[in-house]
Amino acid sequence: MQRDASDPGRANLHSGDAAEAEMHAANPPPRPAPGMKPGRYRWRVCAMLLAATTISYVDRQVLGVLAPFLQARMGWSELDYSTIVTAFQAAYAIGLLGAGAVIDRFGTRIGYALSIGVWSLAAMSHALASGVLGFAAARFALGLGEAGNFPAAIKSVAEWFPQRERALAAGIFNSGSNIGAILAPMLVPVIAATWGWQAAFLFTGALSATWVTGWLLSYRTPDAQPKLSATERAHIGHEPPGPATRVPWLRLLRHRQAWAFAAAKFLTDPIWWFFLFWLPKFLHAKYGLDLLHLGPPLVAIFLCADVGSIAGGWLAGRLIRHGWSAARARKGAMLACALAVVPVAFAAKAGHLWLAVALIGLATAGHQGWSANVFTLASDMFPRHAVASVVGIGGFAGAVGGMLISTVVGLLLQFTGSYAPVFLLAGSAYLVALLVVHLLAPRLQPARLDPMPATGRPQASPEGNA
Repeated sequence: MQRDASDPGRANLHSGDAAEAEMHAANPPPRPAPGMKPGRYRWRVCAMLLAATTISYVDRQVLGVLAPFLQARMGWSELDYSTIVTAFQAAYAIGLLGAGAVIDRFGTRIGYALSIGVWSLAAMSHALASGVLGFAAARFALGLGEAGNFPAAIKSVAEWFPQRERALAAGIFNSGSNIGAILAPMLVPVIAATWGWQAAFLFTGALSATWVTGWLLSYRTPDAQPKLSATERAHIGHEPPGPATRVPWLRLLRHRQAWAFAAAKFLTDPIWWFFLFWLPKFLHAKYGLDLLHLGPPLVAIFLCADVGSIAGGWLAGRLIRHGWSAARARKGAMLACALAVVPVAFAAKAGHLWLAVALIGLATAGHQGWSANVFTLASDMFPRHAVASVVGIGGFAGAVGGMLISTVVGLLLQFTGSYAPVFLLAGSAYLVALLVVHLLAPRLQPARLDPMPATGRPQASPEGNA
């Protein structure tokens, strides 16, 4: 499983603290005894991270599911709705720049609670909004809070899991992005139809607040958790922490590989944002679906996304096992995923609802498979201590692209009323992105981040500086 196209920081699994590394070297923790099972408490922590990620995506999807109803009730124009959506994406981009520092400063227990506390209050504040500015302000606060989810979750994984288990743990909690996108269209229409649209925002905000309470009561680092067995503590801690080196963004941007990753995110993340925030409006406008009938099509679409997220990662591994080079396998899998998105160009003209659902579902599957491989590009081309920064650059680029597409979609719908140009853009974006990646990093050669020489200028990577 991979993370939604709009969430960076998931590769920060090897960050460490210099003092901790020195202490670890001087006093290494005992290794678990051979043959002893280490226990499973760490997987309870992973389950909490999965729950938080799921709630995050339910929270951000409430507006999209309710959009057709709220637009009619509030009298929003298409540009009004795009402004509200853009507010979330702008705050998310801004939040990504500082979320990691906040988490590092206060630790995962307090930092994660602060993040979800902010987004819980922001989610519930939607119920008080009555106009464009009110909703935009609530969405902005939600974006700031949700920006901390992945940095905090990944840091928790680094604290609680040995290196060989971190990818699995990250994949499990990240699957909450698709689970949330599936649950929202199932729960929100029923809640809104029964208790009113305000109740939908209050309900999801209350879920977040409940999670924060459980987190503060139960979460401790492994060395401070009394419920953790000595065997499992040894299992978690017998590997040394990763290097504490941090590479400045400006130094990374000298390398073509960083630009290749950022370009892939900038060109394709906006398509996922479009699917998240505009599909309910499209299905309502094109097929007349009301609130209670939006659920099944949206669930089907995001179930396809789940399948695609698994298939995309499986395909690259399969090609490597068949003797393909890593670069050729990665780009081959990305090409297959990009081609799967192409038919969505015809979705706006589909004469039947379920034909449109099939085309869009294939596209979301292609996107998630593409995203799995794009995230792997960062670890393919950069050393561990730089991966988090590279993913941060790409996530920021993707959020900026999401802001732009929201404005473009709003303008197109305001003046043409047609979704056809947007689906045409979606169908071509991935092939264009793959071409850009190939031009910037034809061999996916690892960047060489040599120590800064006396001149203060870093060495060029094998594929050159940008």
